[in-house]
Amino acid sequence: MNAGIPAGLGDKPKSKLGGSHTTIIGERQGKKLVALISRHPEIKKIIPSVITVKGKAPSGGVITGKVQRPDERGNLRMLISCGTSFQELRIVTTVGNLLEGERIMGELNAMLKDE
Repeated sequence: MNAGIPAGLGDKPKSKLGGSHTTIIGERQGKKLVALISRHPEIKKIIPSVITVKGKAPSGGVITGKVQRPDERGNLRMLISCGTSFQELRIVTTVGNLLEGERIMGELNAMLKDE
């Protein structure tokens, strides 16, 4: 179960979720994805952003998460999709450059893949 999680992770991290709202799509499964990546020691804060709905269809479905492209400071963004809805989350890291951000992106995507 802990495969792909870097050593030194605590079992009960303090809440790293913040921003103007803390709504995460996908109910429990969405919150589990966010909790999983928040266990990484180099993640400082996770800030939920806009929720977008494409088309009309029943809610629910398979939930997926993928961490994407770091900026020049090493901060990341994550896309969570569930059915016809998707949400972007900003991930603030403790690293300070693009290369370190790419390393963290790979580690987080490996964690999500193993889940």
